[in-house]
Amino acid sequence: MDAAMIAIALALFAVVFRLAGGEVVLNARTIPLFVAVAAAVVVLYRLVWCYACCDSPGMRWTNLALINFDGQEPTRKERLARTASGFLSLAAGGLGLVWALVDEETLTWHDHISKTFLTPR
Repeated sequence: MDAAMIAIALALFAVVFRLAGGEVVLNARTIPLFVAVAAAVVVLYRLVWCYACCDSPGMRWTNLALINFDGQEPTRKERLARTASGFLSLAAGGLGLVWALVDEETLTWHDHISKTFLTPR
């Protein structure tokens, strides 16, 4: 759900850009720019929900809630730590996510770093 919302935002941007007279050209020089714009939209989307201190629409749609290790709703600081460490988990070639397969409690790196985890509502 969250990925779909990001994809829709990027598609709307491309449509508005095209309707405004811009030309979308994919080549070796522009693809890194498109990847950077997509990454920026992903970061901004994640930060919106961190600063709002609430669960994203995708989490609500799948009936998941984020809680900290004390069983409480996480603070903004914990949410920001989770987002930053989530990017770290991905930047390490996804090793931080694969870690859940060998972890005793099936937690990822960003779960351990931020001291938060997802749980069913």
